[in-house]
Amino acid sequence: MTLDALADEIDAQAKAEAKSIIDSAKIQAKEIEDKAIAEANSLTREMIDRTQKEKTKLSVEVVASAKQANQKHLLIAQREELDETWNSVIESVSSIHLEGRSDILKSLLSEANKSGKGMILRPVSMDRKELEKGNFSIGEDIDGIGGFVLESKDGSIVHDYRFDSRLQKAWQENLGLVNKALFDN
Repeated sequence: MTLDALADEIDAQAKAEAKSIIDSAKIQAKEIEDKAIAEANSLTREMIDRTQKEKTKLSVEVVASAKQANQKHLLIAQREELDETWNSVIESVSSIHLEGRSDILKSLLSEANKSGKGMILRPVSMDRKELEKGNFSIGEDIDGIGGFVLESKDGSIVHDYRFDSRLQKAWQENLGLVNKALFDN
């Protein structure tokens, strides 16, 4: 073998060995790349799943919060409407021109005559004239939207015949009906 032939054979073996190393490195690099891609895909799926779960949870929380806020606004609006209705009733009943006011006072006086003998009648000022027609001693005026109280001479017993207390009792007893009339469609 000549020197040139030997050099060519060494060169061919070196190239073959280099090609084998390069091919092996490419295979190894491909395996590493495939493994990295698989791991990245797995992490991506996990992150997507976690994000989707958080999105769903947040969506539920936002909807619940919005519903709660709407309910609060509705309750506030209903409360305001009830307050306006109550104020309107008070305004109507406290009017000296309330239709049937005189009849109401006569009925209350009749009721008071049954249990109030010897007591002092203390009227709401706007009803004083009408109530002076009764059989009671008249005392000082009291606050209220109408009616009177009967008070024993020593002040130990008081019977309330004021429109205020009667109206408040009627309002409380009928609040369910008022709500139904105002808010049920």
